[in-house]
Amino acid sequence: MIPAIDLSKEYGLVLEGGGAKGAYQIGVWKALREAGVKIKGIAGTSVGGLNGAFICMGDYEQAENIWSNLTYSHIMNVEDEIMADMLKGKLALGDAVSAMMEFLKNGGVDVTPLKEMIAEYIDPEVIRNSPMDLYVMTFNVDTMKEEKINVKEVPVEIMRDYFLATAYMAPVFKTEPLHGVHYIDGGAANNVPVDALLEDDYKDLIVVRIYGVGVTKKTTIPEDVNIIEIAPKKSLGSIMEFDGKKSRLNIARGYMDAMRVLYDLDGHIYAIDENRPEGYYLKQLLQIQGEVKEEILARYNMSGKANLWERCMTERILPGIAAELKLGTSWTYKELYLAMLEATAKMCRVTKNRVYTARELLEAIQKKKVLLDKQEKPPVFVIMMQYMIQAVE
Repeated sequence: MIPAIDLSKEYGLVLEGGGAKGAYQIGVWKALREAGVKIKGIAGTSVGGLNGAFICMGDYEQAENIWSNLTYSHIMNVEDEIMADMLKGKLALGDAVSAMMEFLKNGGVDVTPLKEMIAEYIDPEVIRNSPMDLYVMTFNVDTMKEEKINVKEVPVEIMRDYFLATAYMAPVFKTEPLHGVHYIDGGAANNVPVDALLEDDYKDLIVVRIYGVGVTKKTTIPEDVNIIEIAPKKSLGSIMEFDGKKSRLNIARGYMDAMRVLYDLDGHIYAIDENRPEGYYLKQLLQIQGEVKEEILARYNMSGKANLWERCMTERILPGIAAELKLGTSWTYKELYLAMLEATAKMCRVTKNRVYTARELLEAIQKKKVLLDKQEKPPVFVIMMQYMIQAVE
């Protein structure tokens, strides 16, 4: 595949805050690395700042391993099982209230484990020597103003403290003064710090959204600035869901969403590398013959009109399928064909963690078509896909 992004440029990377949702950013980083995207600098808030440190250090494997094995107790001084039950609503009401009152009485949840994780895995010397710029956003409670910290200008011996400052999710996390200053999570003022890089005259930005809790600051984008946004199509879960299994899922989602953007791939459920003329897809949709054709016509009360097949398809059947798949009014035959293919693949539980061509996705469906055969009255688009499967057998 040929990247759609200009690889001759150096990009600024903006990483939104969002707690546990930050695993998504690691998947995006994986795709950027594989595509050969050059990152000149990073601006991150909260978890975006922490992930920015990993990216600046260049150790993807370590970052993936940390996220993939993450638990609540790696971040907070809590019991994993109790925390999981509380967030899933499984904890008895009295126990949940008691736990919450205890947190509030103590000024928030103790995040000593997060401090220890930062101390163990973030290497100030490596960051200082990195060619990348790195800024983290935090909020100074004493001055009631946001602060943009140029991490590489901070003395090495206290650099880690600012990664903690940007991630102090008040009032959930218990905070303490850092060098005489009270900080809280940068999301309190600037959760998507695009302006932090614009101020340094960055012209090409990749903004990774995770839709965390915080203030999205209004920023005027100059006409000569190019922004590429990578964002999840589905919810990434709670900002507090520090669970390795969920993190692995979100890493995979970040990777596939980034691949769609970087290579201009088609598909909404799957990532599909497909570049054929529109006429090809119409031909595929019209190729149905024999008993299958008659079955489809009967579904639309048009039995005996096989001689008008093309007209029946283009005027009624295909628009009906497009409406069923919620494609709106301006769909193309390519979009319709791929939507039918994706919906059928989803029914067959075809894995989403790779890039397919349309032919490869059809072949993947073929291997699991037993799931389609069990349906008593499948949708018309499934009947059509079953016919196409026979063509590749």
